[in-house]
Amino acid sequence: MSTVPEVVDARGLRCPLPVVRLAARAKELAAGSEVTVLATDPAARYDVPAWARLRGHVMVAEEHHPVNDEADGGPWWALTVRLED
Repeated sequence: MSTVPEVVDARGLRCPLPVVRLAARAKELAAGSEVTVLATDPAARYDVPAWARLRGHVMVAEEHHPVNDEADGGPWWALTVRLED
């Protein structure tokens, strides 16, 4: 189990790709691991928590970053999920 979250950088990807990438990474990790999804798609703010809830995982953090220093300069989110058994 890692105490540092794994990172899935899904910035620039549209729904459903942030969740697809999260699900693929989660399959490779042990229970208790944390995964942070970086996303520019506003739908990810809802899709990632819904995915976590449906699979019995726990949302542990949501950070909103109003300015994206890369690409288009728009907002992005860091959404952290703890994987449960």
